[in-house]
Amino acid sequence: MSTANAVASTLPPEDLIEQLYEQGVTDGFPVVPPTRDRVERMLAGASDRARDELLGVIGPCYGEATVEKVAINAVMAGCRPEYFPVVLAGVEGLCDERLCAHGLNVTLFSAAPWAIINGPVRLQIGLNSGHNALGHGFRANATIGRALRLVIMNIGGARPHELTKATMGQPGQYSAVIAENEEESPWEPFHVERGFREDDSAITLFAGGSPQQISDFQSRSAEQLLSSIGFTMGGGLWNFKNFPLFGDTVLVLSPEHAQTIAADGWSRKDVRQFLYETVKKSVDELKPGKDSGEGFGANLLRGAENSGFLVDGYVRKFRSPESILVVVAGGTAGRFSVAIPGWVADDLGSTPVTKQIHISE
Repeated sequence: MSTANAVASTLPPEDLIEQLYEQGVTDGFPVVPPTRDRVERMLAGASDRARDELLGVIGPCYGEATVEKVAINAVMAGCRPEYFPVVLAGVEGLCDERLCAHGLNVTLFSAAPWAIINGPVRLQIGLNSGHNALGHGFRANATIGRALRLVIMNIGGARPHELTKATMGQPGQYSAVIAENEEESPWEPFHVERGFREDDSAITLFAGGSPQQISDFQSRSAEQLLSSIGFTMGGGLWNFKNFPLFGDTVLVLSPEHAQTIAADGWSRKDVRQFLYETVKKSVDELKPGKDSGEGFGANLLRGAENSGFLVDGYVRKFRSPESILVVVAGGTAGRFSVAIPGWVADDLGSTPVTKQIHISE
């Protein structure tokens, strides 16, 4: 989508909305017409960035993502100018080859770029990290994720029924943003674990599928609760015989669940290690059979023996402790957490990437 085509100001707004839909540059919802005035106001939200600065290219069509093109899509998504630095950092993540935007936009898996946002910017722009953290009702959460989707479509060239091949699709493909509830977390913020200072703001992109809600109202110790959550993840992510997962996983713990775990002195690292060591099934349980044609065949068995997934006849669900990303979000009432399975990882697919968010002075 060129700037010249996207920026129009001579027709009534109600006609522009319909025209933009007909041009195929929307996600299905009406978009805000990117008039010149609106784009200029968006650019002012990151006044230290030149409009022709190239952030990188985005697959599958490898379109060039300049600051101005991203601003056009941020306007269309409904962003306020103060959200723009977050969108720019997110697009830098999309351009990072380790994320493999090309793959996540053409895979049958129905992946979405989940954005985990940390740091002071959450409070500065009104991101919701409390009740309904993954849901509707908050402009910053809704439009930042939507802007990334529009960038993928209009700069990256990934559209359904064309290059996007997702078999099912999922609601997270409209917008998928998680602001960590750092204030209610018993641990240091997620982005500190990824090498940033606590007073930095950062966005982490993760190629993930549909979220799975997990409830547990009865467990009162870290071991009880993480066994409950872990074996639910073991049975539900991808499918019940998909051991090991070849993707990463995001576990979003509610504040109540996180506090229960931390009360026993467990760290975020302890959470990952426990899930890695505990969630496993025997090779016999995983063999293809009458209960499922899926399973652990001879080829996987040989691979597992060489990679450490197979221990004393049992296969681990998670390929490493580091493949589990633990975040705290949601309201302070309710013993619910969420697991988000990832698309295939590393050289076969995608690696989560974290970018610093630079706020203009």
